[in-house]
Amino acid sequence: MLRGRIVADPGARSNGTNGTRSRRPAARWPAALAVEPALAYPSTARKDRHRGQVETTFFDRDLETLDRASLKSRQEAALSRLMASLGSNPFYRAKLADAAPALDAVRTLEDLSRLPCTSKQELVDSQQRRPPFGELLSYPLRRYRHYHRTSGTSGQPLHWLDTEEDWETWIRCWAQVYRGAGVTEDDLVFCAFSFGPYIAHWTAMAGAERVGAMRLSGGGMSSRQRLDAIVDSGATVVVCTPTYALHLAEIASRHGIDLAGSPVRVTIHAGEPGASVPNVKRRIEEAWGARCFDHAGATEVGAWAFDCQAPNGSIHLNELEFIFEVIDPGDGRPVADGKSGELVVTTLGRLGMPVIRYRTGDLARRLSAPCACGRTLARIDGGVLGRTDDMFIVRGVNLYPAALDDVIRGVGGIVEYEVEIRGAQVVNDVLIRFESEEGLSPRDVADSIVRAFRARFDIRVGAEPTAAGSLPRYELKARRYKRRST
Repeated sequence: MLRGRIVADPGARSNGTNGTRSRRPAARWPAALAVEPALAYPSTARKDRHRGQVETTFFDRDLETLDRASLKSRQEAALSRLMASLGSNPFYRAKLADAAPALDAVRTLEDLSRLPCTSKQELVDSQQRRPPFGELLSYPLRRYRHYHRTSGTSGQPLHWLDTEEDWETWIRCWAQVYRGAGVTEDDLVFCAFSFGPYIAHWTAMAGAERVGAMRLSGGGMSSRQRLDAIVDSGATVVVCTPTYALHLAEIASRHGIDLAGSPVRVTIHAGEPGASVPNVKRRIEEAWGARCFDHAGATEVGAWAFDCQAPNGSIHLNELEFIFEVIDPGDGRPVADGKSGELVVTTLGRLGMPVIRYRTGDLARRLSAPCACGRTLARIDGGVLGRTDDMFIVRGVNLYPAALDDVIRGVGGIVEYEVEIRGAQVVNDVLIRFESEEGLSPRDVADSIVRAFRARFDIRVGAEPTAAGSLPRYELKARRYKRRST
């Protein structure tokens, strides 16, 4: 069987000034990127072509492999530019008026760490005082070109604007997401998101264009229509939430669609922990016959982390576009590498609506050692571990949804599930409702769930079978965890 290789940075290079990209002349492309007639699109041979040992792809190799001292200098230069722009931002001008150091004296990462953090509630409060955008804009409204809003799943939605320059930052970040997953000009990217005000669909589409891939929108389609479009188009990359990837796999199985035999070779996921949770990742890869990649982002921040082709269970923090800190959620002090804490992010490239020391609410373990892929950017071990407000305690054991997901997905025969958490501060009971695969004994699956939780956490949970199709399915962020006071 013919096999090709993806080579580093295939077909785009930075011009060294403003981050825009220019194509290399075709004559300089490595021969391995030539499209062989036998692999002409669409063909499942293209999937086989990218299996096995694959060379790392970069969006900008020189920047992504900077030594730590040079990276810090780059960040601090961007930080000085950001601080200079805040004089025209009413929110931060007021918030940091009495800060020490003063804005014009913030030049280093150490200076930045002495400023107060920003919470999401502060942003929401500002927009409620002065709807729709609050005091958060640095420029007159006519400077902005892109309007999006958050889903509001955790409270009041945020309205967010980007200038053309800010949008360019988004697209660079997404280009790194794609290149980290090995996506090239040979790929067709299918974005399985609905059209709407949420930013993920629009940035995923624009990022695919930036790396030269063909892209196909899945907006305005049912799940079955999306599956037909994926198969009929010969898509090689699918972008969606991890929950939706498993839901599509369930529908494909029901209708006799062989996803593992399709040309899809890469799936890319965000919106919730999952693609870095070992058993969730395994289930996705088995169902799709493709490599599963994680990334993380937020409307008010950007696509701040991306996966790579080194199978080490971590994802890269995009330190070229953001400054990251990990702090103790309780006292706000920095935590050491390898210790879990809350991720705090400062945007460097979105000057039109910036966030400074933004408390994301995401729990992470930072690793600073270089990655096997060659990048020197820091990583977070295991992706996003959970949310600071999602932890619950069962008989003295601290648990996060991602850890429970890993255990549940590790039990064979579960199609869908939801978790009922009974109690307030200290949980007395956890009940897992589940749908089992046809032909399996629901009682046996329930017993397996109970044993798995006993083995992993030494706690007892309840497990209750439900009828096929009775539990909700999700296209965006899953809401499987239900809290009930007792």
